[in-house]
Amino acid sequence: MKPVSPDALLRAGEIELEFFRSPGPGGQNVNKVSTGVRLRWDLDRSEAVPDAVKARLARKAGKRYNRRGILVIEARRFRTQERNREDALHRLGVLILKAWDEPKPRRPTMPTAAAKRRRLEDKKRRAILKERRAHADESVD
Repeated sequence: MKPVSPDALLRAGEIELEFFRSPGPGGQNVNKVSTGVRLRWDLDRSEAVPDAVKARLARKAGKRYNRRGILVIEARRFRTQERNREDALHRLGVLILKAWDEPKPRRPTMPTAAAKRRRLEDKKRRAILKERRAHADESVD
């Protein structure tokens, strides 16, 4: 199954956008125009993504995912409402793509016999070098 784009979620009516006065850049308009965007997505009730992806999304979202099962993304980097809206949707898309790929399980490995032998030989060589260095200092006095 292909990853779902934020635009598809938006068309499905699952994403709610709220605009607020942003403390970020905006010049003289900063106290007059609601340029900040708060994107809310009810992840628990969404049918757009499989349950496994939802679980990974919740983990990756961290504190942006609240106890009610809603993913909240705030965007206020830009001066315009439209750019902040695009930024919030883009960040949601990136989060979905990261969660879509199932992580590969880690398989513990052991060093090969040859690698162990090389390591021990290097240690021995280094020990001999240091041993010679120590005796060289004693003969100088």
